Amino acid sequence: MSHLAAVEGVLPEHTYAQAEITAAFAGVLGAVGSGREVLERLHANAGVSQRHLALPLERYWELADFGEANDEFIRVATQLGAHAVTKALAAAGVGPREVDLIVSTTITGLAVPSLEARIAAEIGLRDDVKRVPLVGLGCVAGAAGIARVHDYLLGHPDDVAVLLSVELCSLTVQRDDASLANLVASGLFGDGAAAVVMVGSGRAPGLAAGQPRVVATRSRLYADTERAMGWDVGATGLRIVLGVEVPDLVRTNVRGDVDRFLGDHGLTRADIGWWVAHPGGPKVLEAMEEALEVGRDALVVTWRSLDQIGNLSSASVLHVLADTLRDRTPEPGSWGLLLAMGPGFCLELVLLRMAG
Repeated sequence: MSHLAAVEGVLPEHTYAQAEITAAFAGVLGAVGSGREVLERLHANAGVSQRHLALPLERYWELADFGEANDEFIRVATQLGAHAVTKALAAAGVGPREVDLIVSTTITGLAVPSLEARIAAEIGLRDDVKRVPLVGLGCVAGAAGIARVHDYLLGHPDDVAVLLSVELCSLTVQRDDASLANLVASGLFGDGAAAVVMVGSGRAPGLAAGQPRVVATRSRLYADTERAMGWDVGATGLRIVLGVEVPDLVRTNVRGDVDRFLGDHGLTRADIGWWVAHPGGPKVLEAMEEALEVGRDALVVTWRSLDQIGNLSSASVLHVLADTLRDRTPEPGSWGLLLAMGPGFCLELVLLRMAG
């Protein structure tokens, strides 16, 4: 098995109340009358009270084009990424030169060299560190990243690995797009980063005491759902694709997939003591509760994360995981299930168990 040695989230310094962001975006869109009423209603119903942004709010409207926005993405993402990895390594008691593998994921900007390469020398990683950038997984990538690092550590039990997620969703919001998907996204998504330090079974003693271990993972890809979520890439950048069918996909598929996964390990949903779900939005979370047949309290950490920082795409479920381990302090030996959905359309499941 692999073990989580530390999970840490970081956020940009620019924090704004939801109402302030709504007013600014309405002004840029020129939304008046019924158009402004729709925007305000969508933002008010997003379940978000405040968000952290990569840039000062007034700076967004000065960005000339996709190229300039992407330059800001690279600048801020490398800063946040370095901070997240350094913070997680310190929490795990691991030195940068002990890291054997670093996996990075982002879907909100383009960077070649990729983000982990840009921060490697800055934070002191070895020059022979193995790098794996994950691109295109979107919201599911936090869960999928843990799963893929776990796969690696099964074959390299003496290694230390780091997963880095950086998402600056605010830099993808389109100023000339009054589509429902763009209006929803402008009220739902925030900016942030997270890092997870994981170790193989040979390194776990002394490094992962009291932390959860990854017992198993499962990936699920749903046919004919490619347009449920993703990006359309055009001259102005990344235009969000966000289908209304996402909550129904959750209701239709999640319960069966979770039950089959748990059943393969002799477990049922009743055995899960703590749930770590991606905060996809109020309708998605309500569908998740319905699918899992759990009350609001089971996902209370996810709801709180949505309220306080918004949906951070791939980084969100890692923030929820960090908050769960810090604030809910799962009991030794208890089972947890981390799950997220994203473009594909797909589901990723990670079965966790606290050290006993």
